[in-house]
Amino acid sequence: MKSIAELMSELAPDEGMNDSVLPGIKLFRCSAYGARGPLCYSQGIMIVGQGKKRIYLDNRVFDYDPQNTLVMTVPMPVECETFASKEEPVLVMMIDIDLAQLNRLIPVMDNHHRVPQALNESRLPGYFIAPTGEAIECSIHRLLQALQSPLEAEALGEAMVLEILYRLLALPNAAPLYALALSHTRLSRIDKALSYLHKHYAASIEVDQLAALVNMSPSAFHRCFKEVTASSPIQYLKKVRLNKAKELLQRPGVKVKQAAIEVGYESPAQFSREFKRYFSHSPGECAR
Repeated sequence: MKSIAELMSELAPDEGMNDSVLPGIKLFRCSAYGARGPLCYSQGIMIVGQGKKRIYLDNRVFDYDPQNTLVMTVPMPVECETFASKEEPVLVMMIDIDLAQLNRLIPVMDNHHRVPQALNESRLPGYFIAPTGEAIECSIHRLLQALQSPLEAEALGEAMVLEILYRLLALPNAAPLYALALSHTRLSRIDKALSYLHKHYAASIEVDQLAALVNMSPSAFHRCFKEVTASSPIQYLKKVRLNKAKELLQRPGVKVKQAAIEVGYESPAQFSREFKRYFSHSPGECAR
């Protein structure tokens, strides 16, 4: 039987991101060490088949690897370091979190008294590390095998993703995943604000506006936002804008001033200063 790493390698033949036959699942390959640097992580489940990634978030450092799965319940700017080589590339399967599937499972968990208590008042971060035990490994292996066949993926893939979500919800530290799906929890309200922010990052956005969107006072919103994302709302918006600008600058023909305006900066000079402070190189160097 092929290992998880072998199956991932077959599904990710190219460097960078590889689409799978199932929407919402991608596979990532990197064959070189990547120094610590800023990156914007999407909401999703990050399963490592080989190699290791290290996350720096505020004052915390944690790894995800074949023994530890990263679950991002909200999109989050972080700093990331990649441990890989040509002989042993990092291989990661990334699964989008489907709220409809979560909402199918949570009533079942509730019937069996497995939903964590006091979620509405709980202060939860927007991520957790899930130990990749034998049960989760078996679920991952079956999903990777199904992804080798468009027919099997279409027929069985959704049920296999549901199984992985169940395995994660059954873990003792899965409260952030429950809080994402349940309305009126702190985390789900911040997730709503983040969805708005990611759609309108180039517009002028005020903290009071985001707080009103989720029916919170500005002070409570600011506090909860930092609990979930490890950043203030203004810091988070700045990181999202700069990461979007970096993506733009890596496209052929995009000028620095154009990228600055497209992500919401009125002053190209301020944009260049903040870009260099964040990425340790100038926008022009990034474009080149």
